[in-house]
Amino acid sequence: MKQPKICPVISPRIRRRAFLSMVGAMVSTVASGRLWSPAAHAYEVTLSPTNPRLGDTISVVISSASTAGTAPVVSVNGTNYPSFQVSGNRYRALIPTSPLDTPGQLTLNVSASDSSRRLTVNLADRSFATQRIWLPSGSSDLGTDHEFDRVDKFKRIVTPKRYWKGALARPSQGYVSTEFGVRRYYNGVFAKDYYHRGVDYAAATGSPVVAPAAGYVRLVGRVVDGFELHGNTVGIDHGQGVLSIMIHLSRIDVAEGDFVTTGQRIGGVGSTGASTGPHLHWGLYLHGVAVDPVPWRSKGVE
Repeated sequence: MKQPKICPVISPRIRRRAFLSMVGAMVSTVASGRLWSPAAHAYEVTLSPTNPRLGDTISVVISSASTAGTAPVVSVNGTNYPSFQVSGNRYRALIPTSPLDTPGQLTLNVSASDSSRRLTVNLADRSFATQRIWLPSGSSDLGTDHEFDRVDKFKRIVTPKRYWKGALARPSQGYVSTEFGVRRYYNGVFAKDYYHRGVDYAAATGSPVVAPAAGYVRLVGRVVDGFELHGNTVGIDHGQGVLSIMIHLSRIDVAEGDFVTTGQRIGGVGSTGASTGPHLHWGLYLHGVAVDPVPWRSKGVE
């Protein structure tokens, strides 16, 4: 670290003491999991959780000492993630991780105002259950271009306003039949790019499906319109890149453009599309990546 310039009239002992004090403060801050800079546009960065696992959402909170400047941008492995103002000079970016990521050290570059910082965090490995699925001939070709185009477009939505607040609600009272992240073998071949991108709730056909958080309905797809894989589908934009997709519904009780509140009924459990029985598949997407909904439900991601 370069020693700052100090007025020459100050004694060498005082200069050395001031310098060591500054170094000690910076070491203490880094050890606590935060990074701080005394520059003109100083800002502090805090990561949560401090020990993320595959599938977790990493919250990056940037606190700026300056009232000027644009919102910081966080970059991970060449992908930029926007930050949004939380309050005052505090901004937050949300970083998705998935079972397809490589565990180990993640490097995050935070760019704010006219400076940038680099942080590292260890992304821990995680064991996911595996399933063996045997498909009859021709059943692996389900899905239409119309369906995939609409779902892909939905998953790219990032609106600046936040609509969710606190922990997300359980979207169905059915029991969890398939957890997030399950890996699969199809006809004896491991699907290396596949993981179960959500949580399945098994329940009787027609059982209520509710919105896990507030937001706008941005996607409504029906079997009759070509949603042969997802079945009857509702997609909700919770804001700032956080999206819920609910599939295999027996019916849909909302329309595109509707604003729904937490716990509002949006449809019923069904078995439409590629489904072996009545259940709700709830996928939670962040910047196009399916993340584990469990931390969002248990304590929320702020």
